Amino acid sequence: MAARDYGQYCGVTRGLELVGERWALLVVRDLLVGPRRYGELAAGLPRIPSNVLAARLKELQEAGVIRRAPRSRVIVYELTPYGRELEPVVLALGAWGFKALGEPREGQVVTPDSLTVALRTAFRPEVAVALPPTAYAARVGPADLLVRVDGPALAVAPGDGTASADLAFATGPGIRRLISGELDPAGAIASGVVEVLRGPGDLLDRFARTFHLAA
Repeated sequence: MAARDYGQYCGVTRGLELVGERWALLVVRDLLVGPRRYGELAAGLPRIPSNVLAARLKELQEAGVIRRAPRSRVIVYELTPYGRELEPVVLALGAWGFKALGEPREGQVVTPDSLTVALRTAFRPEVAVALPPTAYAARVGPADLLVRVDGPALAVAPGDGTASADLAFATGPGIRRLISGELDPAGAIASGVVEVLRGPGDLLDRFARTFHLAA
């Protein structure tokens, strides 16, 4: 199936042959959040050409990483068990890339799926287990998520959960500075990087302790 053959007998080489083509791991990233229709995948990767998306989906299917499945009269793409084994790889790559993220370049966007995976990457269950269960409604640019933390369990769902959240806040790509610890929660609010929409602002400290990545 591999579009590339590196000519080496090596697990790293074989892995790159299977998922190393451009956009392939981003397709996997979004499918780690949940099954997606073709149009949902295209919307979540707004710069991917349609022919490239079709090619990546075909290649990933042939590699046994994803499969097509019927759901309520529509066809969705989902990860196979083999494909889901990529989750720690994707999270580790996200944590590594976070160190070099810097400020967003012009035209770069935050999508609900990319934010969901970023939160999974930054989640610290060993910290959360000692804290009360908390629900956060996070609006990061156009992405709205309801984030529920209950001990070591994390659940992230799309949609505006402001009414049911303990803390609702709005921010932009500057959330990177909060998660990295570059800005403390009080500073993030005072500087306008984070706007509290509902609930006590001191819960942002709990959020920052629960979700942290060293930059």
